Amino acid sequence: MDIAVFLCRLWMCTFTLAVSVGAVLLLPFSIISNEVLLSLPHNYYIQWLNGSLIHGLWNLVFLFSNLSLIFLMPFAYFFTEAEGFAGSKKGVMSRVYETSVVLLLLTLLVFGILWVASAIVDDDAAGRESLYDLWEYYLPYLYSGISLFGVLLLLFCTPLGLSRMFSVTGKLLVKPRLLENLEEHLSCTAFEEAAISRKISTKASCWLNLNMEALQKRLLAIKSHRITLEMRRKASPWQRNLVYPLAMLLLLALTGISVLIVCFHILELLIDDAAMPKGMQDSRLGKVSFSVFGPFGAAVQVVLIFYLMAASVVGFYSSPFFIRLLPQKHNTTMTKIIGNCVSLLVLSSALPVFSRTLGITRFDLLGDFGRSNWLGNFYLIFLYNILFAGLTTLCLVKKFTWAMQAELIRAFGLDRLSLPVTRIRSQGKA
Repeated sequence: MDIAVFLCRLWMCTFTLAVSVGAVLLLPFSIISNEVLLSLPHNYYIQWLNGSLIHGLWNLVFLFSNLSLIFLMPFAYFFTEAEGFAGSKKGVMSRVYETSVVLLLLTLLVFGILWVASAIVDDDAAGRESLYDLWEYYLPYLYSGISLFGVLLLLFCTPLGLSRMFSVTGKLLVKPRLLENLEEHLSCTAFEEAAISRKISTKASCWLNLNMEALQKRLLAIKSHRITLEMRRKASPWQRNLVYPLAMLLLLALTGISVLIVCFHILELLIDDAAMPKGMQDSRLGKVSFSVFGPFGAAVQVVLIFYLMAASVVGFYSSPFFIRLLPQKHNTTMTKIIGNCVSLLVLSSALPVFSRTLGITRFDLLGDFGRSNWLGNFYLIFLYNILFAGLTTLCLVKKFTWAMQAELIRAFGLDRLSLPVTRIRSQGKA
């Protein structure tokens, strides 16, 4: 029974992650498809790539996103906690019945709240008639709220992730030696590791009062630092002095281009109403490029979309509110896995709306992605762009200021100095 329950939850989480990947690839695939149709308009082998296919993909991703967020993930969570009704025969079906009843009650509660909110907001004849339309009114209204939450989550996670990307890349690559005696650092680290290892292995009575758990953690940290230093010593000059600066420059260029595009989009919002994000009624695939720079601009848009998504994920798991959701190897509960699947699906399904709202791409939202009511609010879109540009600039300035100070302190060896703290007593006291 436990194996069947586990497999059911695993399949639901796998399906949700697959939908998340599809939502991330949706906008880049559409942009690349448009450029391919522009370059080869009469090629027989790409006739399958048309507007109907792109529209179908957008609608399917929208449908599966709603299905996963509203039904599959809540069902997986309640299925994890369910034990069956009291007095019923224990088994998989009893847990399915309990989960279905709880999910039905939750659905009725959510739709009841939406009904009351809609009745308060739309107090007219047309609004009252639409209250009874489940498929055409409630589900898009519910997804509009979810997409707004996802876009707001991206607003706060992406600037933080853009600043954290430099630290993450710095941990993966070998840094150059700037005014640093690497051999001296390696020797000090080796001596400190040997001293702590001796304390742990010593059985003398003078060491019995030591906190062994703290010493073990300190030893692991020192070993990790020593391995990093050894990797830096073994690295070739090209890898040490060329790859790291190029990677940092690439990240800085991508971040700077993103901020410049958003600033330019703010000016467009003040001048042209066409800059507002809205759904595309008629497919214009293969007729005009969605970048003024042609295929090169489209390639830059695709790279920026993937970069912003990666930065949003890094920022999400770096924020103090969601750091507890960070998966751990061989130590992640099923509840936490479900939470991660829901979070990634919310971020990825809001990515097309996020990219179009910031003006990263001019590709209009297809399918039901553009039916959100708040996308037509000029003040909300304008304020969103202002906040993104301001928060990103603030995070980058703060990051580079503190990083430069830390690198200078480490380079000159000031971090190894033990500065004495003196207490100054007033003369009036004895």
